[in-house]
Amino acid sequence: MELTTIWFALIAILWAGYFLLEGFDFGVGILLPVLGRDDRERRLLINTIGPVWDGNEVWLLVAGGATFAAFPEWYATLFSGFYLPLLIILVALILRGVAFEYRGKIDDGRWRRRWDLCIIGGSLVPAVLWGVAFGNIVRGVPLNAEHEYVGGFLDLLNPYALLGGLTTLTLFTLHGAVFLALKTDGEVRHRAGRLAATLGVPAIVVAGGFLLWTALAHHDVGGWVLSGLAALALAGAVVAARLRREGWAFLATGTTVVLATFALFVTLFPNVMPSTIDPAFSLTVDNASSTPYTLRVMTWVALAFTPIVLGYQGWTYWVFRKRLTVEHIPPAVVVPARETA
Repeated sequence: MELTTIWFALIAILWAGYFLLEGFDFGVGILLPVLGRDDRERRLLINTIGPVWDGNEVWLLVAGGATFAAFPEWYATLFSGFYLPLLIILVALILRGVAFEYRGKIDDGRWRRRWDLCIIGGSLVPAVLWGVAFGNIVRGVPLNAEHEYVGGFLDLLNPYALLGGLTTLTLFTLHGAVFLALKTDGEVRHRAGRLAATLGVPAIVVAGGFLLWTALAHHDVGGWVLSGLAALALAGAVVAARLRREGWAFLATGTTVVLATFALFVTLFPNVMPSTIDPAFSLTVDNASSTPYTLRVMTWVALAFTPIVLGYQGWTYWVFRKRLTVEHIPPAVVVPARETA
């Protein structure tokens, strides 16, 4: 197998890992006002992802860095063509991260509510825009002979890409509800379980419609198989959620996210960004890749450091594996408002 193909597959794995891990903490942020009925319950929800959310974002950094190093032409076209939506995602992620740190610094209800809005928006906006971005990558965008994006922002808001955004939003919200049912106990656990069972039906309709549209448009056998398996896993997640088997439900929603991501990449290959003007203008794994020497060096570096990163992240999840309840949430340690003036 050629190194360009190997690195395309590795980038697909990195994006699948990112959506698998960050998907559920996006869902927790989106569900903050739904499942957290008072400040203590909202702090409980935030604490379920507190030890892991920043580690989950490492996958985004690695995926972006690997794309830049392995396929610089793809990276340049992607970030120049999708400049505005990617900037909005970046700002949303920054606000969300700041909100986690600053929400509890001052004992003031309005202060907390404002940071809660940043957590909700900072989770909801990327959950939608990542689907819009990947929908456009698979569908194709107007690229000229120099592989430059010649469309505008509104070209990205086509029906297929918007359905992709709705798909990632519903899948991540369901993934988050299942995660909360798995990580909490007491009333919040039961509330999250009931919500997961309810969200399953719209998730099947929306995600099934998007995957079916993708398969019909591209007639790729691998894409059909992976999309079918993703649909089966999603149906299994709904059944497990209704039976209150939280572990199996989380495994199934995670499998759905991974298989759906792989289906998109398999459908895309050997292109990395098709052109809607002329297929000859498309970016492929060959004309967008770095030199063979660069790819060889990257491969050795990845072989050396990937087990370390995976081991550390796995250890983090193992250490913080226990369920949380509101009784585990200590009184807030805050700075009185008058001392911060």
